[in-house]
Amino acid sequence: MTQTVQPNSLVTLHYRIALENGQPLISTFEGTPATLQLGCGDLLPSLERVLEGLEVGTRQLFTLAPEQAFGPYNPELVEHVKREHMPDQEIEPMTIMEFGAPDGNRYSGLVREIDDVRAIVDFNHPLAGKTIRFEVDIIGVL
Repeated sequence: MTQTVQPNSLVTLHYRIALENGQPLISTFEGTPATLQLGCGDLLPSLERVLEGLEVGTRQLFTLAPEQAFGPYNPELVEHVKREHMPDQEIEPMTIMEFGAPDGNRYSGLVREIDDVRAIVDFNHPLAGKTIRFEVDIIGVL
C-alpha cells in the first residue's frame, strides 16, 4: 500500500472547503470521511494537484486563489435569456436551473433576476472569483 498520494490514488480523507473568511461550505470532518479516486473527476483537478505528494497522517490547509480553485469570475458567462425560452412556471430569483445548449450539453445557471420579459442568468461556478481554503486530513491511500 502506497502511503503517499499519487495522481491516480484512491484517497480516503476528511476535507473542508471554506471561503477565505473561514465560512465553511462543504465539510466531512463532522461525519464520515470521503473516499475519492483521483483522476476520475471526483474532485476538481486543481484540488487533486495539491493533494499529490501528501502522506497518510498529513493534515494541511491550503489557501487557493480563484485561478487555482474554481477559476476567475467571467462576466461573459452572464446572459440575458428571453422569458419565452424558459419553462412556463414560477421562477424566483436566485434559483439554479439547468439549460440545454445547441450542442446538446446541459449547463446549470443561477437566475439572478427575472421578470415577464427576460431573465439574467449567471453560468459561472458559484465559487468562481473567490479565494477558498481547502483543508485536508489524509487518512488512507491505495
